[in-house]
Order: sequence, then C-alpha cells, then structure tokens
Amino acid sequence: MLKLCGFPLSNYYNKVKLALLEKGVPFEEERILTKSADEAVLSCTPLGKVPFIKTAQGPLCESQVIIDYLEAAYPEHPLTPADPYAAAKLRELVTFIELHLELVARELYGQAFFGGSCSDANKERVKKLLDKNIPAFKRLAKFAPYVAGDTFTQADCAAWVSLPLVAMATKLVLGEDMLAAHGIDWKAYAKLIGDRPTAQKVAADRKADDERTRAALIAKG
Repeated sequence: MLKLCGFPLSNYYNKVKLALLEKGVPFEEERILTKSADEAVLSCTPLGKVPFIKTAQGPLCESQVIIDYLEAAYPEHPLTPADPYAAAKLRELVTFIELHLELVARELYGQAFFGGSCSDANKERVKKLLDKNIPAFKRLAKFAPYVAGDTFTQADCAAWVSLPLVAMATKLVLGEDMLAAHGIDWKAYAKLIGDRPTAQKVAADRKADDERTRAALIAKG
C-alpha cells in the first residue's frame, strides 16, 4: 500500500493527503519530521523535506510531483482536466499559489507562528512582493466557487492549505491580512472546502497531531 510520509502540521503534507482522500486512494501514514539526517529518509527525499511517498516502485518527493503521479497512477476521480491546455492552466494556478504567494509569505512564518523574528527589511520585501503577486494571482483564480472554477481540483488541495497561512502570517507580522486587503474572501473559500468530509478529516488529524505535540513538550518540561 502507498505510504504518505511527513507530519500533519505541514501544509504540503496536507495538500497531498487531501488529494489522496479525494481520489479514494488507499494509503498509510508514517510520521517523519522535516530536516531528518536519517539516511533512510534522505534516500527518499534528498533534502530531508516532507512530504514524500513510498510506492511499490520506489519513493517520490515534492508535493506537486506526487500529485501528478497520483493523477497518472490512479485515474479514477481525477483532480486534473483531461484537456492538456486546461491541465496546464491548472498547474499554472498551483504554481502561483505556492511559488508566488505561499513561498513569499513563508519568510514571515518564523515570527508569526514559531516565536522567531523577521527583520524589517524582510518584512518590507515580502509586503512589496505580495502587493505585486496577489493581484496577479487574482487574474488567474476564479473562486466560482472553487479556486479554478466550478469543479474541485488539485488547485483546491493547494489553495486550501496555503491561503489561510498567507493571510494569517501577513496579519500577524505585517499588521494586515494582505489577501483580504486585495479583495480575496479567503475565509468563505476556506469554509467551502473545509465543509468537505475529506478536508474535515485532514483538519481533525492536524489538530490531534498538534495537541499530541504540545502535550509531549509540556511533559518534557
């Protein structure tokens, strides 16, 4: 059986997990933290990043590579259009979400969520980039009601786990929810996806894992 490796706090782990659940692909989970120095992990994901999967043929890392593999290996319940151009436009949208929004906002996560700090120069750089990138993303996104149109797709697997992080991080560090400031009602969208049974499963597992982690830290003193 396919095995999904990583941990539920990772938005990219949850992107793949949501896709697996939506497609109805049987899988097991193996909890592995990022930046592992274990050779058994590095042989599957050379940078020590999560998620990665273990298949009968071997391992695969990088969330979008995994999603594309799932679409080819398990064509039932497709999350990508059959038309090549439509499929490419969908990948284009995913790239904007992850490369031009989430990866930029990730510079703020240390201060927003983990007690770290972000320099004023980095804050200014992130804000400038997002002020440019969010309107560009809006030109591609439809929210009608799903991010790519009237059908749930792999773009929703990416958007649902990443857009709230962009919004929360910018609110906490920059003092402004930059998605909302640019007219994106991400909360309504997040609720729409969050009402799906598959998303509820992902969210519940993430919450349970977070609670276990916090309890373990408290127990260690």
